[in-house]
Amino acid sequence: MKIGNLKSLPDRPKLRLFAVGLLSLGLLALPRADVAPSEPSSPEPPAPKLAQTAPPADPVRDLITFTAKYDQVVPLLPGAFDPDATRLTARVLENMHYSRHPLDAEYAERFYNRYLDILDPQRFHFTQEDLKEFERFKTRLDELTLRHGDTRPANEIFARYLQRVDQRATLVAQMLQENKFDFTTDERYTPNRKNAPWPENLEAARALWRQHLRYEYLQELLNKQKPEEITKKLALRYKRLLRTLGEFDREDILQFYLTALANAYDPHSDYMGKAQLENFAISMKLSLFGIGALLRSEDGYCTIESLTPGGPAARSKKLKPNDRIIAVQQKDGEPVDVVDMKLTKVVEMIRGPRGTEVTLTIIPADAADSSERRTITLVRDEIKLEDQEAKARLFEIPNGGAQPTRVGVIDLPSFYASFDIGKSSGKSEPRSTTADVTRLIQKLVAEGASGLILDLRRNGGGSLEEAIKLTGLFISEGPIVQVRDANAEVNVERDTDPGVVYDGPLVVLTSRFSASASEILAAALQDYDRALVVGDKATHGKGTVQTIYELAKLTRRFPDSYNPGALKVTIRKFYRANGASTQLRGVTPDIILPSISNEMEVGEGTQPYALPWDTIPSAKYDRLGRVQPHLEELQRRSETRRGVDPDWAYIREDIETYREAQADKSLSLNYEQRLKEREEAEARSKARKQERAARAASDEKIYELNLKLAAQPGLPPAIGSTNAATSAVEADTPVTAATQADDEEEEADKTPSADVTLKEAKRILLDLIELTQAATAKAPPVAAKH
Repeated sequence: MKIGNLKSLPDRPKLRLFAVGLLSLGLLALPRADVAPSEPSSPEPPAPKLAQTAPPADPVRDLITFTAKYDQVVPLLPGAFDPDATRLTARVLENMHYSRHPLDAEYAERFYNRYLDILDPQRFHFTQEDLKEFERFKTRLDELTLRHGDTRPANEIFARYLQRVDQRATLVAQMLQENKFDFTTDERYTPNRKNAPWPENLEAARALWRQHLRYEYLQELLNKQKPEEITKKLALRYKRLLRTLGEFDREDILQFYLTALANAYDPHSDYMGKAQLENFAISMKLSLFGIGALLRSEDGYCTIESLTPGGPAARSKKLKPNDRIIAVQQKDGEPVDVVDMKLTKVVEMIRGPRGTEVTLTIIPADAADSSERRTITLVRDEIKLEDQEAKARLFEIPNGGAQPTRVGVIDLPSFYASFDIGKSSGKSEPRSTTADVTRLIQKLVAEGASGLILDLRRNGGGSLEEAIKLTGLFISEGPIVQVRDANAEVNVERDTDPGVVYDGPLVVLTSRFSASASEILAAALQDYDRALVVGDKATHGKGTVQTIYELAKLTRRFPDSYNPGALKVTIRKFYRANGASTQLRGVTPDIILPSISNEMEVGEGTQPYALPWDTIPSAKYDRLGRVQPHLEELQRRSETRRGVDPDWAYIREDIETYREAQADKSLSLNYEQRLKEREEAEARSKARKQERAARAASDEKIYELNLKLAAQPGLPPAIGSTNAATSAVEADTPVTAATQADDEEEEADKTPSADVTLKEAKRILLDLIELTQAATAKAPPVAAKH
């Protein structure tokens, strides 16, 4: 396909523009899309003007006119208190961080590298010639920071970045004006350049910029956009970037610079300037409305960091971490392109009055083709406590002609805890994860559950105290986790309650998104050989503890009128009872199930300068011998089942497709070839739905239980016999290059999305029940001292 010149514009003098990629600067800003404004008395902030104002008749001409003000780039001068804030930040990191590492030449180089990556993560703009010039900063950054608090390197590097962005946008404007794009060749392009070398020089960079614009244009064509619509969208996108660039000031640059300094120590240590500190405080409030998502800006895309349990996004079962939001649409409005839009503005567009609709267009995290688009409409809502609490399901599974077997599944989205403020009336007890799970376990056992699955696949952590107490429900007593501080002092956190709430067969289900406190529980139950851990190849690997230091409280150098911000600093590490850290490596399951998540770049190991895995001496605890005697047989049975199950064949096919895409990393710039690939993917997806719909219905019954139902006698009516996924994170959805989801088609399609992982976990639990009962009939297990 070739795109001709739709409307010729008069020749104009060469103008200099700023352009693509700068919004990746918000990489470390994590606004919530579900948080009430900080000033309740203030009216709801209006939507960005871009979403309200009709675009000009000729957006390319308007873009060129708009760029005239950005003809020159002059480095900003440091603020009056920037040196003091910079020196103090460096000293706090040296003295308070877990590593206690000085800002020496090694960490200065990390600092330098992180600053370049924050500005230019895809390595589009800086050239190798630029980097040679920056060497004078790189080799002196430790001295300049500690002794002088000198932030001129930040401003000068930033100015060069703007110069290169300006040159890129000039080229983009010329190509949009000519509007001659050829998509009939066999050329390929690699959009992900995180690990690619920097362009050798400006000429090489310009060649890269040309290809990237062709890639952007083709993405829109594949989603059935007309050429004139694409030109308008891209022109408006670049104009929006220019407007955003004009809003950056010395405080913004200092934010990026000191964030890079904190990141030199580990990815969870951050600097928060005044504005971000205020946003962080807002995010800690309990009054929430919106879609229930924590967002970050990465490589110019608004990316989902995590979902709030019980929020509209999580309940939709259609969104998951690392999905990229590319457009936001209000009810009765038009979709607004948000690629490279400032993150705070995207969040403003997603937030809104309770009960109103917002439609998001996303690129799924597991998409093999980045041209894939899906649309999801959500209703903004307040996130209630009961939506976030633990829930259970009782599955009644046919057993041939024998009595059906009942197993319980407890879905635990987080380790929550609530505390009474002031004097409480009545005898109501504070809510806690442990208390709630205890009630659910007792109900499941009373209704005949022969085994339990604790589902932690979307549990990102929470209260350490609750994780320890919850682990104690399954063991008599003993060490749960060891916590080491920067002085090498180790504190052993123990379960001191000798009581056991549940002593039967237990499976813990994990994923790459199980993090922090959930990793502590899974590791402890695995160390004690109390539970069988099943899931992705490893959990997330976040085994560190952070605290907040407000810089103004550490010195009297700053006047009351100036807020120097705060530092989030890593101060401790978690270690298992057996002495191994959960940091970086996470928890490796006893039975690893194939998953697209195993192939994706998620987890602590993908973060730059993550703290290493290491070990300390093991604590003393008893191994209970519940799993290891049966593990080899459990693994064999599971592997045999997965070899003949068609759903696992689909997952293997998806994994192979994803691996091939990741191995090549390049995409064709041929329209017909890309269209054919999409059509083939859609045909595969349709065939899968038809095959699943043709299967014989299962006789399995499901009873859903919340805490209210758990307190009532008997069971509610069974909800059916499907195995539908409980969340987008849990579902093993096909990797396709499908076009936008059509809500009417989804409504008409009654075929459930199979939660294949949960289905296999239930089968594994049935095997564990059988093997445990057979072993118990012979001899009870004997605890081994460790």
